[in-house]
Amino acid sequence: MTTEQNGSPADAVVGPRSGGVSEQMQLVTFELAGECFAADIHAVRGIHRLIELTRVPKSPAEIAGVINLRGRILPVVNMRRVLGFPQVEWGDQTRIVVIESGGRETGFIVDRVHEVLRIDAGEIDPGPEMPGTLDADFIRGIAGLEERLLIVLDLERLFGRLNPAGLELSSTAA
Repeated sequence: MTTEQNGSPADAVVGPRSGGVSEQMQLVTFELAGECFAADIHAVRGIHRLIELTRVPKSPAEIAGVINLRGRILPVVNMRRVLGFPQVEWGDQTRIVVIESGGRETGFIVDRVHEVLRIDAGEIDPGPEMPGTLDADFIRGIAGLEERLLIVLDLERLFGRLNPAGLELSSTAA
């Protein structure tokens, strides 16, 4: 496993767990409440320092607000709330990761962005059944890295949950 910035995610390699040909994935890794998470780099449109948020009245609790990013108004999701972690004061390492899914962009507030990893898709284990866990449906799986476990998010499912009817997730500033 290497940390790389380049390369095609569709490079075929022999997967150690699958025993067959598997797809390479590039993941952006980030931290929330001391836990390591990842998202497919192909969905990531940018990583930005935390900027001033405008709170939108009557928006869902997990929506921290909206930002104007180069003329586009984007909602920003507080991932600590989504994942049930306690809220802490945002610091110097806090970032907004802008991702796109289903033609829509939104930002996610994370505690810290770490690196880009390239791993074999076969290294992602669906994880054990965990009865009673809320929101486990948007976790794609868990990758066992040498020094830590990495929770890989399923962005399609996450966006489906965070896009309540009538909430437009991306628009152009007037």
